[in-house]
Amino acid sequence: MTSVQLLGPAQVRDLADLLDLQPTKKLGQNFVIDANTVRRIVKSAGVTASETVVEVGPGLGSLTLGLLETGASVVAVEIDRRLAGQLPITVAEMAPDASLTVITEDALKVRDLPGSPTVLVANLPYNVSVPVLLHFLEHFPSIDRGLVMVQAEVGERVAAGPGSKVYGAPSVKSAWYGTFSTAGKVSRQVFWPVPNVDSILVRFERHEQPGTEAERLATFQLVDAAFQQRRKMLRQALAPVLGDSAAATARLEAAGVAPTARGEELTVEQYLAVARVSTGSTTGPR
Repeated sequence: MTSVQLLGPAQVRDLADLLDLQPTKKLGQNFVIDANTVRRIVKSAGVTASETVVEVGPGLGSLTLGLLETGASVVAVEIDRRLAGQLPITVAEMAPDASLTVITEDALKVRDLPGSPTVLVANLPYNVSVPVLLHFLEHFPSIDRGLVMVQAEVGERVAAGPGSKVYGAPSVKSAWYGTFSTAGKVSRQVFWPVPNVDSILVRFERHEQPGTEAERLATFQLVDAAFQQRRKMLRQALAPVLGDSAAATARLEAAGVAPTARGEELTVEQYLAVARVSTGSTTGPR
């Protein structure tokens, strides 16, 4: 482990004052001020010294320093230029031997990362947590596992299985890329400013994707349609995408799915089966 000093509440506020920073809801800025929580996240993620970790939204650097403490290299993606400019200064002072790369960009627009990161660890902004997570899984196949802190309601939805009340489009799309599970709640009191929602840790491990990229797009289109009208039977919910109710019924039956089922009952593999029937694809699981 590298010799690193982590940030406490006073240091976080001092840095914010230095930058004349007022945390904004628009950017989902709630900074972790508790070193024990940082070490808990890093430990749960299983980060080792030989790895390159990508962190989205490092903010003032609380979690960044915890990741660097393991000896890992960190690639931090930060949209706020003030924060991106300060982070290397903070790290040079508190973790002088650490390996940090900062990319100043919107996480949803990043297409290239140095070092081929294998782990994603982040306190994701609540308003874009699912899109960011799916973006990084789609565009960076080198990421094989990760741990993210998100709004509790969102995290439970991402990790939910078929049949759950909170199972939805984020659940199905996440399952395309990997296996997701919750890894414990996080107190509101470890953040500054204190958010008005609860947070949760979500762990994931990537698995082989069940189909091609074209099949993923077709599958996700069906998933979106199914959950836009989640109370309707699939023969009705998918009619706008598949032509009409009769066409949807025929394709659902051909895929071995009951037309009277609802969106929350299907696994990602079942959605894929419907997509393959609909597109005439005969590709089997890879």
